[in-house]
Parts: sequence; structure tokens; C-alpha cells
Amino acid sequence: MKKEILYNKKSREILLKELQNESFKRITCSFYRYTTIKELEKFRDTLYREWSTLKIYGRIYIAEEGINAQLSCPEQNWELFKNNLQSHNSLKEILVKVALEEGESFYKLTIKIKDEIVAYGIDKNEYDMDITGHHLSAKSFNEKLKDKNSLVVDMRNYYESEVGHFDNAIIPDVDTSRDLLPEVKNLLKGHEKDEVLLYCTGGIRCEKASSYLIKSGFQNVNQLKGGIIQYSHDIKKEGLNSKFIGKNFVFDARLSERVTEDILSFCHQCGEPADQHLDCGNDACHILFIQCDKCNLKYSGCCSTDCQDFASLPIEEQRVLRKDPKKIVSKARYSSRVKPKLNKSDYL
Repeated sequence: MKKEILYNKKSREILLKELQNESFKRITCSFYRYTTIKELEKFRDTLYREWSTLKIYGRIYIAEEGINAQLSCPEQNWELFKNNLQSHNSLKEILVKVALEEGESFYKLTIKIKDEIVAYGIDKNEYDMDITGHHLSAKSFNEKLKDKNSLVVDMRNYYESEVGHFDNAIIPDVDTSRDLLPEVKNLLKGHEKDEVLLYCTGGIRCEKASSYLIKSGFQNVNQLKGGIIQYSHDIKKEGLNSKFIGKNFVFDARLSERVTEDILSFCHQCGEPADQHLDCGNDACHILFIQCDKCNLKYSGCCSTDCQDFASLPIEEQRVLRKDPKKIVSKARYSSRVKPKLNKSDYL
């Protein structure tokens, strides 16, 4: 019997049009869990069938070590979706974090089988997921931040921290998860007995990171439960002051959620205060960069005049030029300040 192909078959243009024509609201959320998952293909296909029926869009990674999901669900199907989670043993009672701000986050459902749910690329003997850091509530995290001897570490990539972070946080100068753990261990060298406070977007990167640091000899490792997303919900609910300032970067079409009104970063083109990440309007580039409103108008949403000129060409001419790599605009040409080199597919 021929195996059923379970993936989207519509074009991006059609999917975006369908999303824009929806008459209902969506709820964007995320969740993760480190847990042993067997029969990965069967589990993947089951989720795809069930969530497609509920018109769920998003990006979900599953591996033998667990699940990492970011998705949007039609508001009218929200309770059905939560019930669906409870129907799977590996997803029961899982902490689901609702986005701080809504918007068009995803336009299709993608569920992929991976080697890891976060691509750290470290050996299994370098961590033990049965031993992780202490999970701290927003209130407890705030209290520990008062201790001058505590070391606060941002477990995200540089471009995420650029628009928002906890005050006095150690911000590793890395662009990928694969580089993050060795760099953090190096930055913390000599502080194995000090109190370490880890945080990330939703908690998942801190989970394995805390285990890795503990296995590396660090004795007092803590992590923010639910990450920045849950922290932001809890401080509002409990009337606490936000020690996180600026925006929370997210890996979907929204690119960020505002936590406080502070603007910490600058336009990569003119240097004026700005904190809006954009995906270059040149389809041959797609570099991720920060751009202010004035430069957005000046460069037509592109990262450089070269990209602006390329994007203004007729689409057929662009396709011809793309066949010759020497004629495609260099992503690194316009500014050495632009660190990330992500493709749109990495966050849509």
C-alpha cells in the first residue's frame, strides 16, 4: 500500500491568501517537553492528521528526546486543541505558553522529525536530562536578580538579545545554538560555585543548557520557568516590575513581542534607535536585520541599495540572475553589523 503523504501541497502564495481571508482569530502558543518518544513517524503522522483537522498552523520538531512546538490555533478550536494534547501521554499536563501579542505568525503546518529538538549538537555524555537546573518563578527570578553575585545568562543568539534582555545579563556573541553552550561555559569559567540564572524565550534552551552546565561542574544552576514568555504573563498577573526590558524575539512571522517600551538597539543602516527586525525584501537575500521606519521607506524594506535595485527588477529577470551566483547581491555587503544570516524558512 502506498504511504500517505502528510505535508502541505499548496503554494506559499495560496496559503498566505487563505490566512488573510480567515474570518476568525487565532491564538499563537508554544510548548516543549523533554520526554522519550517512540515510533517517531507514527507520532508525527498522528499529530499531523489531528492538528490539520483543527486548522492548526505552525512549526513542530519531534525527536526521540521530546517535542518543541510553536503554533497558531483558531480561537474556536482552542479547547479542542487542549483536549487533544491531553489525549497523548507524552503531552499531558504540558505547559502551554500563549503569545504576548497576536498576529499572523504561521501560514502552514510543518512537523519534522529531528535528531534534537534544539540543535545544540553536543554529545549525550555531556548532559543528563534527569538532572536540570532549579525552575524559578517570575517572582523568585526577580528576587535572585537582586543578588549582585548572581550571574544572569541569556541563552539565546545575539540578534535575539539585541532588542531585549534582562538588565546586566551576560550576552554570548553567537549566532547559532550550536555555538552557544561552549561559549557560555567559557564565559562562566571560574564561577562554578556561583549562582547562575539562565533564561531564554520559552524555557527549552535552558533545559538542556542547565543540564550541560551541571555536568560541566557548575553547582548552583537556575532557570526561568517558561522563559521570557511566561515571565511576561506572570509579572502582569502578579503586579511585579519587569526586569526584562525591550522586546522578546520570536521565530515566526511576527519576529518580536513587546514586553516594555524600552528601545535598546539601533537601525543597522542609519544608527537611529530602532528595534524592529525585518527580513530583507530582496528574495535573493533574506538577511535578518534591524531597520527604522525612515530607512524602511528609503530602502523599500531592503537591507541595502544593491538589494533594493535587485528587488525592483522584473521577477523573470531576477530568476535568470539567480542562476549565476556571482550576480546575486552579497548579504554581507551592506553592513558588518548585521550578524544573523537566516532564511525566511527558519522562522516562518
